[in-house]
Formats: sequence, C-alpha cells, structure tokens
Amino acid sequence: MTKQTAPDNNGQSGEAMREYSPAQELINNTAYIVMILLGAVILIMSYGGSAEGWISAIAYLAYGVAGSFWIMVFVCPFCRYFDTRSCPCGYGRIAARFRVKETVECFDEKFKKHIPVIVPLWFIPIVAGVIPLIRGFSLPLLVLLIIFAINAFVILPLVSTRHGCKECPQKETCPWMKYTAQPAG
Repeated sequence: MTKQTAPDNNGQSGEAMREYSPAQELINNTAYIVMILLGAVILIMSYGGSAEGWISAIAYLAYGVAGSFWIMVFVCPFCRYFDTRSCPCGYGRIAARFRVKETVECFDEKFKKHIPVIVPLWFIPIVAGVIPLIRGFSLPLLVLLIIFAINAFVILPLVSTRHGCKECPQKETCPWMKYTAQPAG
C-alpha cells in the first residue's frame, strides 16, 4: 500500500491518503458485480429461460454497467479523489477518461441527485422473481431470490460501509455514509 497526497478544494496538496490496487478495487466492487449477475439469472429463470428472459437479463446487465458509468460521469468528477488511486472502487480513475474535474463542494448534491438512478437495480430482480413464485412455486428461483436479497441488502451494504466506504477518504462528506453512520434511537 502506498500513500499519495489528496488535493484540497483548491487543488493544493492536503492529507496523505491510501492508494488502492486494481485487486482491491475489484474486491470493493465484487458484491455489486454479484448482485448484477444474480439479478440477470433471476430474470432468465423468471421467464422460464425464454427469449424474453434472456432479453430482460441482457437489458438488466446493460443497466448495471450503465449505472456504474452514470455514477462515474455524473458523481465522480465532483469527488476530491477523482483521477487518483485513492478511490476505493476505482471509478474515479475511469471517470477521468470521460470528464474533467468539477467543483468538489457539489459532491454531496450530485451524489444525492444521481444515486436514485441505480436504485431500481436492487428491486427489479425481486419483483421479476416474486411474480412467477406466486404463480407457481420454484425452489431454485426461491433460493436465487434469497441469495440475491442477502447479497443486495446485507452483504453489499456491509462491504460498502465496513470496507470500501469505511476506507474512503471522503466518507465524512458522503451522504451515504452520513445516512448509514447515524446512531440508532
């Protein structure tokens, strides 16, 4: 692990920050990747392996990839760690190929505005899988739905908040971490 210096809001050198290797970035993205792949399989099974199922699965996979790029294009340029190896998921380095750095003070606003674009990814497979389960029980589909739900609603948020987001140098200003770090009660 190496350290580099984070730019402050004026582009000057600031505090030292962690750099992530491509392997660490992949690990930080694994739960999201698994969610998208499981969602695609659920869509195929929900349509009984028909052409509609395959088309839905391909569309869902495309939406998952497009959602990542949406965040890279519309949120990452406003992050202090844009175009550095200090982005835990690596999006900031990819985003730099498409956009230029923007005003960091807008990160909170941009994050809140654009995250809802990808939220349906968590629910499309559930809705698509529950309907066939109501019509006719399928143990394999039920098992996939349970695995998907555990990954999407437990593992992914846990990995994000306990690893990727926990180690993110911008977590103090991130709306997601502010929301998830609220004390209970």
